[in-house]
Amino acid sequence: MSSLKQSFNFVADSYERFRPSYPADLFKDILAFSNLDVNETLLEIGSGTGKATEVFLQRGYANITCIEYGENLAKLTQKKFSAFPDLHVFHSGFEEWTNPSKKKFDLAFSGTAFHFIPYEEGYQKVSSLLNDDGVLALFWFVHVSSEEPVYQSIRKAYENHAPHLNDRNTPSLEEFIEERSHLTLASGKFHDLKVHTYIWDQVYSADEYIGLLNTHSGHQVLPSYQKDPLYKGINKSIQQKGGQISKKHAVALFLARKK
Repeated sequence: MSSLKQSFNFVADSYERFRPSYPADLFKDILAFSNLDVNETLLEIGSGTGKATEVFLQRGYANITCIEYGENLAKLTQKKFSAFPDLHVFHSGFEEWTNPSKKKFDLAFSGTAFHFIPYEEGYQKVSSLLNDDGVLALFWFVHVSSEEPVYQSIRKAYENHAPHLNDRNTPSLEEFIEERSHLTLASGKFHDLKVHTYIWDQVYSADEYIGLLNTHSGHQVLPSYQKDPLYKGINKSIQQKGGQISKKHAVALFLARKK
């Protein structure tokens, strides 16, 4: 797990360039559920390049503590938001973070990162860091498979070069929501669970699509003897279908209150 968790650190610039932003309605739903005042405290677990951080800052929420495991990502985020004196970035794993200021938080949020934290420790620790009736907002990009011809062709490249990454093996959006809902409530630390989904299509060139794939941990850690022919096969599939590919993106948001 640690190699997958660390893999994002080595593609910080690509992550910033190719990863889509989270939909605006997601942040509206978080703020409506939490009813946060702009002076209240926010904790971000796995800030990455600050895509989610930036949206909260734009809405006036500047008292943010960011925890980021990747050193390069932490440096990028610190530099990106250096104009905000109340935003602090800690280069640390969430499990190891000691909360030096002993601050309590009104909202803890995490975008496509919380699954890297061991289940038992993650919910327990984030609960301990929240104020009474504090809010937890966890959200993920979830893969949506397609049976369109271009994806069937791409699937053959995976079968030939990286069968363990074939999307036939990934949970559906519905399965993902069921599993994460169960984990959140079964922790015994949160209640009043609300789930929202956001789905849209985005068009990529072959290079952009491969750039996006290369920001995913499973692809990033592939050895070159697998990665190179895989990406060559994917590029060929897209070029044969007109040079562009439409990708259906889905984000699942889980909102809950501390018990």
